[in-house]
Amino acid sequence: MIKEDEMKRFLAMCLSLTAERDREALLSNILDNAMDIANADAGTLYLLEDDGLHFCRMVTRSLGYRQGGHAAPISLPPVPMEEKYVCSWVALHNEPINVADVHTDTHFDFTGSLRYDAMTGFHTQSMLVVPMSNDRGELIGVAQLINAMDKDGNTVPFDPEIELLISAISSQAAISITNMKYSEQITSLLDSLVGALSTAIDERTPYNANHTRNMVRYGARFLDWLDETGNEWRFDADKRRTFLLSVWLHDVGKLVVPLEVMDKESRLGSKLEDVKARFHVIALLDRVAALEGRIDAQELERRNEKRNETLAFIERINRAGFLPDEDLAAVDELAARTYIDEDGAEKPWITPEEHVCLSVRKGTLTAEERGVMESHVVVTGRILEHVDFPKMYAETPRWAAMHHELMNGRGYPNHITAESIPREVRLLTILDVFDALTARDRPYKPAMPVEKALGILHSMVNEGGVDGELLTLFEESKAWEEKTA
Repeated sequence: MIKEDEMKRFLAMCLSLTAERDREALLSNILDNAMDIANADAGTLYLLEDDGLHFCRMVTRSLGYRQGGHAAPISLPPVPMEEKYVCSWVALHNEPINVADVHTDTHFDFTGSLRYDAMTGFHTQSMLVVPMSNDRGELIGVAQLINAMDKDGNTVPFDPEIELLISAISSQAAISITNMKYSEQITSLLDSLVGALSTAIDERTPYNANHTRNMVRYGARFLDWLDETGNEWRFDADKRRTFLLSVWLHDVGKLVVPLEVMDKESRLGSKLEDVKARFHVIALLDRVAALEGRIDAQELERRNEKRNETLAFIERINRAGFLPDEDLAAVDELAARTYIDEDGAEKPWITPEEHVCLSVRKGTLTAEERGVMESHVVVTGRILEHVDFPKMYAETPRWAAMHHELMNGRGYPNHITAESIPREVRLLTILDVFDALTARDRPYKPAMPVEKALGILHSMVNEGGVDGELLTLFEESKAWEEKTA
């Protein structure tokens, strides 16, 4: 009968296996726990792959030998799936095998174990081999325990009553490995989804995909720096993924923003061609007027010069970064200027819509277009609220949809203030602004030097919009720089 203390140890081990989230630690714990329960001196853990049973962990406690995992990979070839090998027989038949003494056994080929003994001085004797099958009956691997020890340290056969516990541990281990695989598949699914969305944005506007990738790169380096410097604000694995997922997804709402707004390189955008075509018509009308004698050659030349000067002015302010008051006044004066078309109707040199576009003081977007552009944050939230994120990543959609909020309440879309903005979002905002300023592939502006971009961020700190403490940490991390080996 299974003793009460053995059952307690077994239950504790099962709990530890289900709680373990590191794959390498899990695989080591599986073999160690089975050896503890069976009081075995040695053991081998195999994982099933297409070409056979692969050595995963090898432990011999009496020799102080432990191999397997990233630090000490096992280079032995896999065991073929042939019934002459005991571990393969167990895998093929999904049944345990208990061998009292490998030296007298005639059913299996133990030459591999005997070669190991000859090389190490170890003496393989008893062996318990159990399949590792999950709750769906799928074989994951095989656990092989070697040399059961009695209380005096003598090698004895494995107690048949212990087989049930070892089989149960192996089954629980297989379930844990399977669940971990499922978790990895979910993570992979999220990554592929994010990659697909990023690719979709990239197909629409290449500069925005670079923006997101840059932010992820800066964010990951910053988090690495927090760990390396022992900063008290550090992220565990789940929080790190949650944050970086929010960075990847923060601009997904731009999928629905019209390209003529998102990629608008100048104030007029495509409307500049309409202006040029209209000015060409005005030039032709002036030539007709001269040919018909309604104006003389001197007046025609004056009109041509004025029209060319005006078009040059329009082309200059169309791409200017900032318009001073005198340029805005000149735009207003231009909007009042008219000409007579071929039908005798009075028409403006620039349309009311063109007037609005050319009156944008800073940037390229009108107030209406900026509203359309800013709506991407709301759309981001709406898209992500339909994604069933695992519990550990539950904050991802909320953080992603808040990245344009500022601590002084002047952000958008909800104009929330500092006390409602998580620190992670404040960091996301710094990354977003920094890359927007320093990006080299924006169609509507040149790249800004890092020092100047940081200066603008510090001015935002002075205005109460950006977290100064986080900006200082970001500066210290130099996360925008490539690490050299």
